[in-house]
Formats: sequence, C-alpha cells, structure tokens
Amino acid sequence: MTALTEFLFPAPAPRNAVEILKWWERRRLPYNLAVGAAGTVSVAVLAAVQLLPPFSSAPLIPIGGVVVFGLMANLCYLLGPAVELAIGLIWGRSVLPTGPALYRMGLTFSVGLALFPGLLAVLLWCGMTLRALLF
Repeated sequence: MTALTEFLFPAPAPRNAVEILKWWERRRLPYNLAVGAAGTVSVAVLAAVQLLPPFSSAPLIPIGGVVVFGLMANLCYLLGPAVELAIGLIWGRSVLPTGPALYRMGLTFSVGLALFPGLLAVLLWCGMTLRALLF
C-alpha cells in the first residue's frame, strides 16, 4: 500500500471513546496541513487575480477571514469524533466503524471549501474580462 492509501484508508480505532478521540487527534495535524495548504493556494490565487486587469490593484488579503476559517475548520473537525461516538451509542457494534469514512468526507469538504474563494476569484475575473472584451 502507498502512504497516501494507508493515510486515507487506515484501520479504524478500537470501539471505545478514548481510542476514538486519540484516533481523530492523531489526524488533526495532517488535516490542518492539507486545509492550510489549500487555503494558501486560494489566497495566492486571490492575490494574483487582484494584480490582473481589470482589477490591477494592490492585493487585499483577508487575514481576518483566514484566521476565522482556520478556527471554524478546527471547530467543525470536532464533529467527526462526535458523530462517530454518537453512531456507536445509537447503533452499537452492529454498524461498521465510521471514522475513516467520516475523516475522508470531512477532509475533502474542507479542502474544497478552502479552495472555493480562489476558484470564485478566477471565475469572476474571467467573467469581467469577457464582459470587457465583448462590450
């Protein structure tokens, strides 16, 4: 198995609260690094787009928004172990472990959400440039 496969499809935690919380906390740093890298790309794209016409202004980086996003991402990260523990309480051992699937879904959503402002800036720039060329 590759390291990425082992990371994204790990063995689930033993089915008790302490082990589930440890399992999730061991993955918090890689989660933060992935989401932070995506956010950095998004901020760099925002800055680059602001330098292009029709904007052509000094880049305005929303530092407050970056900090709030990072805090909210970590707050939402806590939903992963909470949901896994709730599933265990509701359905007991009759359901398969859900931690790895929840982690993959949360990571994918968070990285996509971090990349969204950059994508939006590029689409806005394309629209404004197309409008300037056509009208």
